[in-house]
Amino acid sequence: MFKSLSARIFLGLAIGLLSGTLVQYVLHDINFFSGTLVEIASGLGTMFVNMIMMLVVPLVFVSIVCGVCELKDLSSFGRLGGKTFGFYIINTLVAIFAALTVALLLEPGKGVDMTGGGELAITATELPSLMALVVDIVPRNPVAAFMSGNMLQVIFMALLLGGVIKSLGEHVTGAVSAFQTANKIMMKLISVVMHLAPIGVGALMFKLGATLEAGVFLSVMEYLVLILGLLLLWIFVVYPYAVQLFTPVKASVFREKTQEQILFSLSTASSNATIPVTMRTLTEKLKVNRAVAGFGVPLGATMNMGGVSIYITVAIFFIANAFGMPITMEQLPALIFSIFLLSVGAGGVPGGGMVMIGVLIHQMGLPVEAFALVAALDRLIDMVLTSCNVVGDTAVLTIVDQTERPHQVASDDD
Repeated sequence: MFKSLSARIFLGLAIGLLSGTLVQYVLHDINFFSGTLVEIASGLGTMFVNMIMMLVVPLVFVSIVCGVCELKDLSSFGRLGGKTFGFYIINTLVAIFAALTVALLLEPGKGVDMTGGGELAITATELPSLMALVVDIVPRNPVAAFMSGNMLQVIFMALLLGGVIKSLGEHVTGAVSAFQTANKIMMKLISVVMHLAPIGVGALMFKLGATLEAGVFLSVMEYLVLILGLLLLWIFVVYPYAVQLFTPVKASVFREKTQEQILFSLSTASSNATIPVTMRTLTEKLKVNRAVAGFGVPLGATMNMGGVSIYITVAIFFIANAFGMPITMEQLPALIFSIFLLSVGAGGVPGGGMVMIGVLIHQMGLPVEAFALVAALDRLIDMVLTSCNVVGDTAVLTIVDQTERPHQVASDDD
């Protein structure tokens, strides 16, 4: 009945969440369940995520080097990189303007008085300039880049090494073979770790069910429903039909192929931790070229943040309206630009969407008490937000791969 990994992950997710909720509302007085068992689940969940994260940096590095080496020629790399980057930017902008339109029409937070809420101070954080982000792509210390897991720097080093190996041609066939072998080893390691996913996911969801208090978001249900509704619309309607529009893959097929990816990202709430699953979804289930996936997946986990864009846009409108400081039309251009930079930069800033909203609250002079609201609901939203981000990566790269097919055929004919 539960032969597929997706089904087993869903079973683990459901059992973990239900049993965690049972502990919070029925067995909370028994210290073993509310204390020891939650601590054990937290430990198991953390170990599972750490196992995935342990593989991410070497997987990304090896996959990109292999992907570049397998390109027919280096000119196709420039075309592929330009397309991928451009589609990611377009995806982020579409998400921002869609969320902005909904926020302007529905005015979330209007009529809600949050001025009496308690304070939760935040540390002011300045977003690095665009130039600073670009400069930081080149690492000063390669070892430090690997140790910190700086994806943009790892991508840069992999592209540089892959390009050099490719340019040397037959003189370095041994190096190409070594990286291809390493890539096979990494994919096998991922398969081994993924067999533990139902247990890891169940542990993570058990902790969530046992610790998340329902009362914290009852007063802001409209805000929660609006954000979750938009994110789910993007996951199950916008991205599948965009893929159907530009590729031969039907929307229903795309939804089926991304089930495992969605369930995994829901439990980990981490785009980086989901990189191995995204890579497997693209190459094994959707048959996307390994060069496209190897280059695009880690880049997407860093900068393709459609879910973050929706989250930041709706959240800032809700906060501004709820605290009696509605956003004016004069503020919109600067707000759109700020949300775009924050969304693209979210992958490189610890804390993701919640931190980005904190930055925007500070920059716009909104009350710092608003951060308490964001923090209270962030864990639940972040789960769905991450799924939206990773499915967006898969959709964009499936489309990019389709646009590359004529060039691949032409190269084969040559």
